[in-house]
Amino acid sequence: MAALLEMRGMVKVYGTLRANDGIDLDLFAGEILGLLGENGSGKSTLMKVLFGMVKADGGGIVFRGRELSGHHPGEAMALGIAMIHQHFMLVEAMTVLENIMLGWPQAGRLLKRQMIAEKIRDTSRRLGLDLDPDARVADLSLGKRQRVEILKAVLRDAELLILDEPTSNLAPAEIHDLLVILKRLRSEGKGIIFITHKMPEVIDVCDKVVVLRAGKVSGKAVVAQTDRAQLAEMMVGRDVTTPYAIKSPEKGPVRLAVHQLAAKGIGPLDFDVKGGEILAIAGVDGNGQLELAETLAGLRRADDGQISLDGHDITDTTPSSRTRNGLAYMPADRAMTALVKSMTIMENLMLRDVARPPYSAYGLLNRGPARKRAEALMQQFDIRAPSPLTRAGSLSGGNQQKIVIARELARQPAVLIAHQPTWGLDPGATRFVLERILALRDAGSAVIYISCELEEVLAIGDRVAVLAGGRLAGVVQREAVDMPQIGLWMSERAA
Repeated sequence: MAALLEMRGMVKVYGTLRANDGIDLDLFAGEILGLLGENGSGKSTLMKVLFGMVKADGGGIVFRGRELSGHHPGEAMALGIAMIHQHFMLVEAMTVLENIMLGWPQAGRLLKRQMIAEKIRDTSRRLGLDLDPDARVADLSLGKRQRVEILKAVLRDAELLILDEPTSNLAPAEIHDLLVILKRLRSEGKGIIFITHKMPEVIDVCDKVVVLRAGKVSGKAVVAQTDRAQLAEMMVGRDVTTPYAIKSPEKGPVRLAVHQLAAKGIGPLDFDVKGGEILAIAGVDGNGQLELAETLAGLRRADDGQISLDGHDITDTTPSSRTRNGLAYMPADRAMTALVKSMTIMENLMLRDVARPPYSAYGLLNRGPARKRAEALMQQFDIRAPSPLTRAGSLSGGNQQKIVIARELARQPAVLIAHQPTWGLDPGATRFVLERILALRDAGSAVIYISCELEEVLAIGDRVAVLAGGRLAGVVQREAVDMPQIGLWMSERAA
């Protein structure tokens, strides 16, 4: 049987960087191919070449027996290739029906609304998409919006679906539902390329896998004949699946105490965290995690209750005051909140220290000491870039997060609030982040670790809590964790 897709010797060069360097892959109809690799390994670039968004500098593509060269996305779609991007291409003010009809010739010049709505209902039922044609996209969850993109592709007779990091913004239940939908599409004969850096999802849904590292194919495997450790070795050159060292350091006094804390979206909440302890807070995204993190950091005003840091009331203090007194905060959104992407690595690393000597001189950044400090932190935290003057926005997600880690952890804070610190990171970068947080705990700091990744919460938390509906549904010691109970807590909502 001929392959649905063949890519041979694909090359894409940006200056001195070979983003794709001689990549080969095949995909057959009724097959899901996992395209696995670290951030910056060349996965998305390769698929943008396939979809016609980027012009290749070498190699050849054959799709359904036809050679593709110099094509653009419109031609790719007409041939039966659809790409579902990480950030959805939908008009939020429009309904599902209107988004499906947008730019689709079958909708007709006079818009055959009733006919298209029936197509949507039939296909949605068949694939288990659970979509209402009249629902406004702005009112849909991220998982439902992604289904609209899948439905658009299917209704346009796509034979090959490319999904770029499709689970990065989804809650665990939505991830499960998406993987079920992909298996249904495979059973209907669709070819699917699943771009990801998450090994459990590859093992769950993919038939075979191609692993990229630094723009080259570092390995290929039939998924049924491999495991996570082997895939990790292909991705990063070492095994990052071994369990984290479980330690029980001597816990110190309470460093952060929260009493009857209430703010918009949360509360009332009561908990504390001791020095040498990680309180890991799990929960489905949207249950008050952001509100809790920002209230503790001083970015949101508390309506009631008290926050104490090392015995001092900080409830009504400013974020900068909390920072000076030993509180560090790693926001979930590194692109918009944790970093200034237009600034250099050095400038981002100095954001907390710009007002103090020797980094400040007459109200301006003293660039000599600042650069020396930045170079030391880049080496200590393995920030990979040509120089401290490299713009932060040009780096991979993993290196951007390392800037945030270096800036916050190098000060040895009394308390760290880490909100989704591994979001969007590959296994190697994730391991680096978690090991640094564990080292901070072992040095006597208190850590509040907030994440939707239950596996991480259970791996590093000394105590595990679940936030549901803005309230703590339960808190247990790590050794007393009962998974069915955790699942029940995560499904709760405030009355």
